[in-house]
Amino acid sequence: MKTLLHNALRFGIIILFLSAFGSIYGQNGNGSFVTISGILKDAKTGDKIIYANISVPGTGIGTVSNSEGEFTLKISKTATPEFFEVSHLSYTTTKFKISESLEKEKTFFIEPQSVLLKEFTVLPKNARAIVESAMKNIKKNYSVEPNMMTGFYRETIRQKRDYIAISEAVVDIYKAPYNNGQNDQVKIFKGRKGTNVKKADTLMVQLQGGPNVSMLLDVVKNTDLAIALDNLDNYEFDFAPMVNIDNKLHLVIDFKPNVVRDEPLYIGKLYIEQENLAITRAEFSLDLSDQEKASKAFVLKKPMGLIFMPITTSYLTTYKEQNGKYYLSYLRVDLKFRCDWKKRLFKNYYSVMSEMAITDRHEDNIVRFANQDVFKSSMVFAEKVQNFTDANFWGENNIIEPEESIENAIKKLAKSMGK
Repeated sequence: MKTLLHNALRFGIIILFLSAFGSIYGQNGNGSFVTISGILKDAKTGDKIIYANISVPGTGIGTVSNSEGEFTLKISKTATPEFFEVSHLSYTTTKFKISESLEKEKTFFIEPQSVLLKEFTVLPKNARAIVESAMKNIKKNYSVEPNMMTGFYRETIRQKRDYIAISEAVVDIYKAPYNNGQNDQVKIFKGRKGTNVKKADTLMVQLQGGPNVSMLLDVVKNTDLAIALDNLDNYEFDFAPMVNIDNKLHLVIDFKPNVVRDEPLYIGKLYIEQENLAITRAEFSLDLSDQEKASKAFVLKKPMGLIFMPITTSYLTTYKEQNGKYYLSYLRVDLKFRCDWKKRLFKNYYSVMSEMAITDRHEDNIVRFANQDVFKSSMVFAEKVQNFTDANFWGENNIIEPEESIENAIKKLAKSMGK
C-alpha cells in the first residue's frame, strides 16, 4: 500500500516562534460583472445552509457558501445566463432568476428533499461491491481529457478564536485526466495575506503544501493516496440511509478501519449516485483512537519540549455534474489541535483550515504548466503568496465569503494589541 493521505497531505504542521504583522489588501472592480450576494436558509427551519454549491448552469462558474451560509457570486456581463442554481446534500436543487437576485444581502430559501424510494428500487446487499463498482466506473464518470480550472484557495490559522494567519489566492489548476497517472498542477495567479500574533513568544503555525496538497483530496483520482481506495481491504463498509444530492438518489457507504497499520486510517462516508455509480462526495476524518500515532502524521517541525496533540480532523471533497461527467467542485480540511509544554502550565488550542472552491473550468487548448511556475508540496503557501499581490485584482473574481471579513479580522486583532 502506498503512502496514505496524512503522509501525502503534509500540511506539516510547522510550529515556530515568530512575531509579525501584515495587512490585507482591499477589493476593487471595474463594474464589468454583476454580483449576487446573500445567505442560504432552509425553507422549513430557517437554518443556515453551509458549504452549498452555487453555480451557473452550462458554465464552469461557481462558488460555495461559507460556514454562515453566506455567498457572493460574480458573473461577467458578457455572459447571458438567466438563472443560477443552488445545490446541497438532501436539498432540492433550486434555480433563481439572476435579474431578481441582484439586491444586496438577499435571503434565498431552499426546500429540503426527502428520499422517496420508488417501488422498483432494489437496494444492493454488499456495500463493498458498490465501492468496487464505483472505482471501475471512474473512466466513464469523470473526464478523460485534461481541464484547466480556476480555483479560490484560502487557509486560515486561529489561536482559540483569534486569527493569527490568513492567506488566500486565485489559482490556476491543470486538472489531469482521470484515466492516467499524470499529476495535477497548481500555480498561484493572484494572492494576498494578513498575519498577526499577540506576543513575541506566541507559537506561529505554518502549513506546508498549500493548494498543491489540497488537490490530493480528490479521492477519485488519487485512489492510491487519500483514503487509499486502491486497497479496499483497509476498510469495513456498510450502508447508511440514502440521500438526495442535486435531485439524484445517492447510496451512502460508511467506512471504518478494518486493519491496524503503522499509520492511522480514516473513518467516513462515500456518497455514490445510484444510477451511474459515481462518487460525488466524500466526508472523512483521521482515526484518532491512537493519538500519539495520529500526532506523528502531521508535525514536520516543532520546538523541543512541545507536545502536539490532534483533537479533531475533518476532510470534505465534492464533485459537480456537468454534461454527464463529474468534476471536482470543493475541497476542505479542518484540523484542531492542542499544544502543551512539558513541565509548564501552558496549553493552547489551534484551528487550521484550508479550502478550495473551483470557480471556473474549460477544456480548450490545455497545456501543462512549466515546472518553475508550479506550486510544490514542499512550499509554504503563506510565504509564497505575498509575491502575487495585486490590490486591484479581487473585485471581479469569485471567492468564498469569509466567516468574518478578513479585513475586520485583522483589524480586530491589531486593535487588541494596541497597534
